[in-house]
Amino acid sequence: MPKVLISDKMDPKAAQIFRERGVEVDEITGKTPAELIAIIGDYDGLAIRSSTKVTAEILTHATNLKVVGRAGIGVDNVDIPAASAKGVVVMNTPFGNSITTAEHAIALMFALARQLPEADASTQAGKWEKNRFMGVELTAKTLGLIGAGNIGGIVADRARGLKMKVVAFDPFLTPERAVEMGVEKVTLDELLARADFITLHTPLTDSTRNILSAENIAKTKKGVRIINCARGGLIDEAALKAALDSGQVGGAALDVFQTEPAKDSPLFGTPNFVSTPHLGASTTEAQVNVAIQVAEQMADFLVSGGVTNALNMPSLSAEEAPKLKPYMALAEKLGSLVGQLTTGSIGRISIHAEGAAAELNQKPLVQAVLAGFLRTQTDTANMVNAPVLARERGIEVREVRTEREGEYHTLLRVSVKTEAGERSVAGTLFGDAAPRIVELFGIKVEADLDGPMLYVVNEDAPGFIGRLGTALGEAGVNIGTFHLGRRQAGGEAVLLLSVDEPVTADLLAKVKALPGVKVAMGLSF
Repeated sequence: MPKVLISDKMDPKAAQIFRERGVEVDEITGKTPAELIAIIGDYDGLAIRSSTKVTAEILTHATNLKVVGRAGIGVDNVDIPAASAKGVVVMNTPFGNSITTAEHAIALMFALARQLPEADASTQAGKWEKNRFMGVELTAKTLGLIGAGNIGGIVADRARGLKMKVVAFDPFLTPERAVEMGVEKVTLDELLARADFITLHTPLTDSTRNILSAENIAKTKKGVRIINCARGGLIDEAALKAALDSGQVGGAALDVFQTEPAKDSPLFGTPNFVSTPHLGASTTEAQVNVAIQVAEQMADFLVSGGVTNALNMPSLSAEEAPKLKPYMALAEKLGSLVGQLTTGSIGRISIHAEGAAAELNQKPLVQAVLAGFLRTQTDTANMVNAPVLARERGIEVREVRTEREGEYHTLLRVSVKTEAGERSVAGTLFGDAAPRIVELFGIKVEADLDGPMLYVVNEDAPGFIGRLGTALGEAGVNIGTFHLGRRQAGGEAVLLLSVDEPVTADLLAKVKALPGVKVAMGLSF
């Protein structure tokens, strides 16, 4: 039974879902990094919110960990490269608190427009300063969205309902999606120059850090009001303070800060500044939603292999996983086979799916091929980090689909381009479950790929099989299965033999000494 640790406070429904789906769960919150290190090795999954920091050091001790699930959107507290290197899938729940966060941004926009926090404090102090608080209407104003993903889209929808004009800067926003959202896609400089209100809805990356820098704030319309419910670090807080003091920025509302908890910020006490303590996802509905979603996603992965909302792995539904499992086993074996049989540098790997295989989700199959191939070069390769390792080695990866059936109902072919030319292996599934190779470097040969094997290329001549069998018998090697293929009578032949023990150097030397042997190698699956 898989075992999960919930290390941050989470709605009780999360633990309930884990147990209902056959996952053992412990709820142990508030642990220090050292205390977490002491226990993390016992768990297959780790469910977190924002308090737990999943560092490279913690991952080093997480010997059984397969998945980290973040109940929420941001994964700043997870070392994703280190998790990928360990083969740990990192998931988040990008939609569970989208409405809540979007509504908070709209609420802060209203608060700025009508100076609600200051008016409230003044009124409760008995001052009744009716003429002091002169607000602005939102109707007909221009809202600038920096980031037009899920949350930005909800904000745009609400803003349009308020009769605002919405412009959006997002490099990934397509013209078609902009039309669908009812927004105008613009450059960042255009947005800064036109927006009466700016709200940020983008993750914190190297390209978005301080996107509202002193330089960019100076490009804004004088008196602009800025709202950030996304991530601290998107705004240069010192520059924002100076712009508020000068009047370049007419008001600012932050729910997130560069350093949290933000107990001492130069922005505190600045006129026309509103702050909340990272409340974007803090509604009862959102907390329940993200807890349920992270538990469902992690349970699906641990029980059936489904991958949802992963940041370092292609998505794979729980319904797809059982169907893809034998194909992924075939893909990994083909990758391993071509990796073990190919020498020299690899410039390109091509994965060609034919027939029924072409109708499947190709991303997991490609990653399985790469993992099998790269595992012959490094013991750190896995399904999660294989694409990264391939890129680091300068290997081009190609995917090809042919939906029509060929000689087989379903076929996977893996080809590698080397300095010596292109070579390929192909395999199929027998009974839709049993992986089997059907072609090896252009030679038809049907063989199971399992356990230790002996691979021999020889001249097709009478008596060779007998001599090989005698040599193996004299060496005390028992043959499990024997598979033979050849290009033509008297030409080049290929032998694949499964044996009971790993192939030793002494055995290879004996086989290579046989007349007619061109290549002899030990393989392992």
